[in-house]
Amino acid sequence: MEARMTSPANPDVITAIQHLYKAIHAGGVDQRLLSLVHLRASQINGCSPCVFATVQPAKKAGETEERLHNVVAWRETPFYTEQERAALALTEAATRIQDGAPGVTDDIWDTAADHFTQEQLGAITLEIALTNFFNRINRTVREQAGKTW
Repeated sequence: MEARMTSPANPDVITAIQHLYKAIHAGGVDQRLLSLVHLRASQINGCSPCVFATVQPAKKAGETEERLHNVVAWRETPFYTEQERAALALTEAATRIQDGAPGVTDDIWDTAADHFTQEQLGAITLEIALTNFFNRINRTVREQAGKTW
């Protein structure tokens, strides 16, 4: 399969994305957790470029191979804290909103709110949304895995 587009993104879009990243990283959430959120949403959406591009920076931030390989089955493994589980549950619920899925229920939100401040929840929510944005663009244009941005 070949990518449908090869031209670079519009510079204004790049600037806007940089501002979004700045806001996310100012939210006080550990980079490793943001990487797990990005990875899990990208797995759900089948976005191979984002899955690929998440691994090296996550490892550089201190994430382990074991945890990166098992995030797809986070409920069945002992490798994640309750805080991380709350963020991953929020990620899945916010990402799986199609075909009548319930989305983010009060239980999911309340559990996340028990572990994170409002500022952190804002950063996590923005990370989920931005990841889904990238996933959809990459799937649309058939971007291939192997690049890092």
